Amino acid sequence: MIGFDPIDTRLLDEFQRGFPLDTRPFARIGVDLGLNETDVIDRLACLAAAGAVARVGATVRPNTAGASTLAALAVPDGRIDEVAALVGAESGVNHSYQREADWNLWFVATAGDERALAQSLARIRKATGLRLLDLRLERAFNIDLGFRLSGQQVAMGLPHTARPEVLLPDDRPLLHALSQGLDLVPSPYAALALRLGRSEAQVLNRIGRLISAGIISRMGVIVRHRPLGWTANAMVVWDLPEARIDAAGHALAGHAGVTLCYRRRRVPGVWPYALYCMIHGRSRSATLEVLEAARHLPALQGAAHRVLFSTRCFKQSGARLSEAA
Repeated sequence: MIGFDPIDTRLLDEFQRGFPLDTRPFARIGVDLGLNETDVIDRLACLAAAGAVARVGATVRPNTAGASTLAALAVPDGRIDEVAALVGAESGVNHSYQREADWNLWFVATAGDERALAQSLARIRKATGLRLLDLRLERAFNIDLGFRLSGQQVAMGLPHTARPEVLLPDDRPLLHALSQGLDLVPSPYAALALRLGRSEAQVLNRIGRLISAGIISRMGVIVRHRPLGWTANAMVVWDLPEARIDAAGHALAGHAGVTLCYRRRRVPGVWPYALYCMIHGRSRSATLEVLEAARHLPALQGAAHRVLFSTRCFKQSGARLSEAA
């Protein structure tokens, strides 16, 4: 775990969401932290170089500006590095992890539309020669992932229903750029506007509109959880009757320590699990303590489940939302 001074702690805790939509956002942050603009930029650059910060930018609500899925492969012993490299070479794969399970390589694939996503998955099937589980998102209960250095981890939930009808055709390059991260310069929105051939005012206006429409789920400092001390990462999958899934999803989404919760497509005869939650903890035992408490929630009692701890991270980057990018 990286050591952080009190100012770094505030920077990482207070600006993982609600990043200023201002012509000089780092100067605005500096006012809150008692720093000048250059100090804020330098601190973020150092935190990024140390691996604690992935980027300063946006997370986009799944399947509002493009297509995405969670997928899994059952990789034979001895092939994990080879197959992970093949999967990671696909540009639309933005997260890839090895987990403790027979289906042991898990990844998120994104694309500009359903056709491009299907082509991406077909290339992975062909390259690896393996069966692929395509576990499409059906409902999100909590997708606002964030990690605090101080205080208790709290599940944020979903503030409102997304309105994808607000999306304009030229929003996708903007969202893709925000998913990759803003430049750490005094006027990052102006720099982004220049690359996109727009005005800074147009870019700021569209970002605000996409936030209010729920398409951008979070705008801020995107951190990497392991360097912050959240070293244990478990995906818990639950097998529940259809009539119990919504109540269980809402219960998990509101449970402290659960960082993500969503419903996904089952694969009959192969993968019966429809409800997923992520639990990130500072240790394996702390993660299991959160799970033990969740198991006793009335909506989850008696539910069959599996715990899939992450053992290796092969790839972690922002989502690809524009085929032209």
